[in-house]
Amino acid sequence: MIVVKLIGGLGNQMFQYAVGRALAERCGRPLKLDVSGFEDYSLRRYELGELRIRADIASVDEITRFREVPPPHPIIDRLKKAIRWQQAGIFRERAFTFDPDVLNIKSSVYLDGYWQSEKYFSGIADVLRNDFTPSAAMNDENHTMLERIMASESISLHVRRGDYVTNPHTAKYHGVCSLDYYRDAVEYIASHTRNPHFYVFSDDTGWVADNLKIDHPMTLVNVNGPDQGIWDMNLMKSCQHHIIANSSFSWWGAWLNPSSAKQVVAPRRWFNEGGLDTRDLIPESWVRL
Repeated sequence: MIVVKLIGGLGNQMFQYAVGRALAERCGRPLKLDVSGFEDYSLRRYELGELRIRADIASVDEITRFREVPPPHPIIDRLKKAIRWQQAGIFRERAFTFDPDVLNIKSSVYLDGYWQSEKYFSGIADVLRNDFTPSAAMNDENHTMLERIMASESISLHVRRGDYVTNPHTAKYHGVCSLDYYRDAVEYIASHTRNPHFYVFSDDTGWVADNLKIDHPMTLVNVNGPDQGIWDMNLMKSCQHHIIANSSFSWWGAWLNPSSAKQVVAPRRWFNEGGLDTRDLIPESWVRL
């Protein structure tokens, strides 16, 4: 059995599911999701259940089987950290970069981390693109917007603000992409397309309308509410090219597009604070500005 801990927003949950799904496929074991963290996490909710995923929710007994630990001890804890000790049956993410040891796991395991690299799951790309399809039928507003996207040389552009602005801790840690980044990204994409039409997705459409000026056709996508992220992502992935924010949400919006001809622009600086190595986060074919 592969149990993966889920936490964070939709994009984070998708990374966590993806590494678990890849390992379950490799080991021939069932995949279970630990969603217990959302019981005390008011900022986000479990969203993967709205997609066609192939996993069950882990029971309390199944989670406890892995998570029973002895009381902490300062000296022992320091020693464990020094030797990069892992509790039997639990594999915790050791760094932000890709860890090839994950792919060598052959027995039942509990995965605890964010796992933000396609290197964990690129081998099952088609499987994941099917799993990450909405399970419900598309409504009329989304269908109309999708038709517009499919009929144009469409570029998704994501402006992530929300808690990146309003939450002091999150703002300090992540920060937002600058207008200069978006201007440079638009210029790059425009130079590689003939008739670009930019479809802008944002959790702060008022700010976008007031501040983001593009000298090309632009549509502000506002057909979905804050609890309908899977449908914004569904529209995003249907665009031909992508300008993403420093956000796992638009990372997936770009990655789910299967076209080998897509152009994807990502910010060079992913975090406000240094110290995290993001070299394995952005696929090699994407452009960082």
